Amino acid sequence: MMESRTTEQEYVLRTARDNDVKFVRLWFTDILGNLKGFAINVDDLEEAIVQGVGFDGSAIEGFARATEDSYRIDESDMRAYPDPTTFAVLPWRPRQNAVARMFCDIYSPGGDPFMGDPRLALKRNLERLSQMGYTYYVGPELEFFYLEKPEMDSSNKLRPPQPLDLDGYFDQLSSNPTADLRRDTVLNLSDMGIPVKYSHHEGAHSQHEIDLQYTDALTMADSVITAKLAIKELAQLRGFHASFMPKPFTGVNGSGMHTHQSLFKGDVNAFYDPEDEYRLSSVAKRFISGLIRHAPEITLVTNQWINSYKRLVPGYEAPVYISWARSRSDLVRVPSYKPGYETSVRIEYRAPDPACNPYLAFSVMLAAGMKGIEEEYPEVPPVEGNVFAMSRDEFQAQGIRVLPGSLGEAISIAEDSALLREALGDHILESYIRNKRLEWQKYRATVTDYEIEQYLPTL
Repeated sequence: MMESRTTEQEYVLRTARDNDVKFVRLWFTDILGNLKGFAINVDDLEEAIVQGVGFDGSAIEGFARATEDSYRIDESDMRAYPDPTTFAVLPWRPRQNAVARMFCDIYSPGGDPFMGDPRLALKRNLERLSQMGYTYYVGPELEFFYLEKPEMDSSNKLRPPQPLDLDGYFDQLSSNPTADLRRDTVLNLSDMGIPVKYSHHEGAHSQHEIDLQYTDALTMADSVITAKLAIKELAQLRGFHASFMPKPFTGVNGSGMHTHQSLFKGDVNAFYDPEDEYRLSSVAKRFISGLIRHAPEITLVTNQWINSYKRLVPGYEAPVYISWARSRSDLVRVPSYKPGYETSVRIEYRAPDPACNPYLAFSVMLAAGMKGIEEEYPEVPPVEGNVFAMSRDEFQAQGIRVLPGSLGEAISIAEDSALLREALGDHILESYIRNKRLEWQKYRATVTDYEIEQYLPTL
């Protein structure tokens, strides 16, 4: 159980007073990455930091012990312990009687870490990494769509989503409303201590990207959750809708969350080697080898929805083939090296989409890469040329595999993964797979509009 952290506690209480904070939202996620939480009065904040706050965990996805028939039953109360380092005022809320947020770690009433908490799962992986002398840094690129507010038609079905702009990649043709929304989001995130490196229009109509500044994985996972909420809330305040659905439109690019990664030992980038052609050390190349070998089994976590696999198809810049190079067509990309910027040498894993749970996604990417380092996997040679233009014989000659093509396939691969079990623990992995299996079974039993249009008139 957490102990009182006097200095941090004093900082939080003083900052709350200085900003007229009256309510503090205590945040955590379920296993799917859905943001959960409840608000407490600021007068109860000090006690909450020290003693935690009890809540009923039986209604939280993945927190309850499961059976095949019911997977939200028979769970004792939990306690949420706010992390004082995550205190931040929500700048889009009123400044008088302001609202702040804090991320929480979840414990059992007896004081044991709750094994179903995704944030604690990432912390366990990072602690193990720390014992080896490393720090894991990540920088995700969040892609999303700004859309008209969803409405129902006369038959009570959701109308097709409508984009807010018709611009394309890097276009600067208009500022209202999407560019202004993106600008307001960047400013609000900055007010919360979440720096943004880049923001721009993406390739599809009304598709946008916000790249968060590289930092340690735990801070970044908290920041991703916060950024997604900020993007959605600021759009909603202006009567619009922001979506992180991986593929909301047929025939255009989907939204990814390309994740740049590196390992540091102190201030030294363990991925950098000045003598290598790619400026990559043996540590970096074995990390890549781990990602390449374990990519099929971690895909269930980095791409967790049925819709995720509508993005992972040829022709729309998303990765399909398990390879690495400098090309943007590969699963793992090595950004070009700029002389004098050794700390910026990194690798980019391009499969994840922004609808994943970042705590679990960072955990499994790290676990895959570290397995390559610890077990000294043979270095996988880079692929030269466009993998999408290669023949089947060329694929076979180079031993190039493909990512799972559906959620069902991803589930089958993940079920037997020792790596996922080690990275996530029994509780999370079994609850997660059970949830995904039920989702896949429901989808398989659903007749889609595509099937009606294609088959009903002629069959």
